[in-house]
Amino acid sequence: MTIQLEGKKIQDQDQFIVPQTNAFGHNFRDYNNAQSERQKGVEKFYKTQHINQTYDFVKKMREDYTKLDKAKMSIWECCELLNDVVDDSDPDLDEPQIQHLLQSAEAIRKDYPNEDWLHLTALIHDLGKILVLPKFGGLPQWAVVGDTFPLGCSFDESNIHHKYFKENQDFNNSIYNTKNGIYYDFIGLENVMMSWGHDDYMYMVAKENGTTLPSAGLFIIRYHSFYPLHKYGAYKHLMNDEDEENLKWLHVFNKYDLYSKSKVHVNVEEVKPYYMSLIEKYFPAKLRW
Repeated sequence: MTIQLEGKKIQDQDQFIVPQTNAFGHNFRDYNNAQSERQKGVEKFYKTQHINQTYDFVKKMREDYTKLDKAKMSIWECCELLNDVVDDSDPDLDEPQIQHLLQSAEAIRKDYPNEDWLHLTALIHDLGKILVLPKFGGLPQWAVVGDTFPLGCSFDESNIHHKYFKENQDFNNSIYNTKNGIYYDFIGLENVMMSWGHDDYMYMVAKENGTTLPSAGLFIIRYHSFYPLHKYGAYKHLMNDEDEENLKWLHVFNKYDLYSKSKVHVNVEEVKPYYMSLIEKYFPAKLRW
């Protein structure tokens, strides 16, 4: 099977072996195993997220962060900041985020050696998690990480821990609680308000700073946590033709994003020169954040 996109090809890959269990010995994205304290913490996280991520909240966040006035630094400087970040919503890993980025990027690089834009996309896809750091607003984890979902329409039942949306003020809002809500079929995801977090923030940073990554790279950055869509096929009625094409690349990326998480660390200094060359190719030296 070969998928064409912007002159590139997506080849089925046999090299990447999907592990059966995560770093803790459990199934990946297992939100139903309540035996561990980490699993209980993940459910508590989603309860808080689902209650507080409202249309009005996201609108306010976007208005604030669109200013890109928090810092001026390079992509690699941002990568190094992630050494201080651990994602509380992730049941599969408790390692510093920089290792997850490099693990994903190196796994993709091995299987797709000619798609350097995809290697770089993997490296930077989670950089928006710096939002938890004081300099970037010190946002609570529920406003930074976790699965994302559209606001302004009904909450699809494929959303993890869906039951907690009943406490969200938008749940009973007649303007928002229908399948389309304020949108219409095939409107295009770029016109849909997504829950606020690291995905949308990093997309905003990349786009506004003039990255030359292809649209598929930006799509991956913005929607890689949108599991209701790329795992369960929910909300596809809101997608346009370009979204459909870019989703094919997101499906490729997601396997590496999810299953490359490991306790085995990548040697940062060894791979740094390669990724620095990609950063120079696709981004300015300094970015506004």
